[in-house]
Amino acid sequence: MQSADTALLFVVVAMLAFICEYMDATLGMGYGTTLTPLLLILGFQPLQVVPAVLLAQLAGGFLGGVLHHKFRNIYLDFRRDSEICKRLRYLGYVPRSHDSKIVYVLAVCGVAGALIAVFFTLNIPQALLETYIGVMIMAVGIFMLRSRKHKFSWRKLVLIGLISSFNKGASGGGYGPLVTSGQILSGSSARNAVAATTVAEAIVCAVAFVAYLIAKGDIFWMLAVSTSLGSAAAAPLSVVTVRKISAEHLKNFVGFATILLGALIILKVICIDCVCIDYKMSIE
Repeated sequence: MQSADTALLFVVVAMLAFICEYMDATLGMGYGTTLTPLLLILGFQPLQVVPAVLLAQLAGGFLGGVLHHKFRNIYLDFRRDSEICKRLRYLGYVPRSHDSKIVYVLAVCGVAGALIAVFFTLNIPQALLETYIGVMIMAVGIFMLRSRKHKFSWRKLVLIGLISSFNKGASGGGYGPLVTSGQILSGSSARNAVAATTVAEAIVCAVAFVAYLIAKGDIFWMLAVSTSLGSAAAAPLSVVTVRKISAEHLKNFVGFATILLGALIILKVICIDCVCIDYKMSIE
């Protein structure tokens, strides 16, 4: 009977991962923010959940990236752009297609922003960090809905990549909403922004999962496989959805989702973090 209950639990986990990945790969945000607390509520430990979520987002993001490329939501060509590298030798490597360049910039900025976060956020209260992230995400979402035309800018993209990865390194969240909406504000189409975020975040998750595997080596593989299967199953459906929905509707959905996630982060700070701080002060 116990084995049947265990099997049912992991079927439920796979279904939750499916729903979260569909939302994430369709809107470019919300996977870890939604799935992590759900798994904790089901009784899993944080050190079991983190690598499982990373591996699942890697699986869903990689498959989603391949399918986004196949359905022409994004064009990926990571061969070296020899023409640019001749003119700008100090860059060393630059991928060939425009969409690949965006993914490459976001990945490089992800490493830089995370390192900066380590040095500058060790002594900053978590509640303050999450409040800043929530307010920033809401502001970007509102500005994106109000403004209709955006001229593409690499400088804006680099800035968005650094800020969003700083958020990720500082608090573990705030990456997807800011990267997706920030790309739209930088001039990318909503369809390209969602697809590029899916690929870039998969790369970030791959690095994080390998680092965790080397450092800890203790992976709850049954949970990791369940979340990965659910995420991989959702990828084709989300890619078709992104392909079918109109660009303007997709942009509006991303804008509203960004505002909602920002509001939820602020609500979490008010309802959970501040209550925990008051409780700790009362018992000291």
